[in-house]
Amino acid sequence: MVRGDLFWGLQSALDRRGLGPVAGVDEAGRGACAGPLVVAACVLRSGDAARLPELTDSKVLTAKARDRVYDRVVQRALDYSVIVIPAAEVDLFGIHVMNIEGMRRAVSALRSTPGYVLTDGFRVSGLPAPSVPVIKGDKAVACVAAASVLAKVTRDRIMSDLHDAHPHYGFDVHKGYSTTEHSAALNTHGPSPVHRWSYANVATAAAAHRARPPHPVVLTVAALENPSVPIRALSPYVGNNERSAAGVAAESRGGARIS
Repeated sequence: MVRGDLFWGLQSALDRRGLGPVAGVDEAGRGACAGPLVVAACVLRSGDAARLPELTDSKVLTAKARDRVYDRVVQRALDYSVIVIPAAEVDLFGIHVMNIEGMRRAVSALRSTPGYVLTDGFRVSGLPAPSVPVIKGDKAVACVAAASVLAKVTRDRIMSDLHDAHPHYGFDVHKGYSTTEHSAALNTHGPSPVHRWSYANVATAAAAHRARPPHPVVLTVAALENPSVPIRALSPYVGNNERSAAGVAAESRGGARIS
């Protein structure tokens, strides 16, 4: 577990200077190729360290420990919000665009506007309050760690529910990440409606099964540059698309649209 002055100290310092309440923001599911992206924002009480002794980065907690911390954070937090972004939005706008947009949505969904926002790893423009990115914030700052737990537990529960509807893929085990078992199931059965069809491995499996995406798709740069992804085999309707959730062009995402 991460402990030390920074874990609770950064929030406390901001609160003492009248810059609170301080919200931490983090996501779960960015690296998965199936299921939603989940983003959470959380405002903790200063001085609650003794009441949240297990709190740390969600990725280093066991599933049972995450559930305990989740329940405690929900009970103790001054405010929190959880935003679920379906695979269809990720496919249309791109994972990075929707990650940023999800952070904006999560902060906006708090009951009151925070005085300051701490984000995990990179800067987010367009927030309703001043903000600063914290490198490895989910390990270094309590409110960001709390947001990571809220996002992770919510997403894991969603993926377990999706396993009931799509049992071939093992979503209850790997939660939509590209494990060996998941890749084998994807190649055997082709992608499901909840896969991210814009991702290279999913697009390749879709082409092999001559499957059409259930929603509009903008292939990732990795998929566009991958010679094993036969774009034309997926759909005859391929064109350029520069839309983003922010309403501006995002050339770095690539632009081959499959509709």
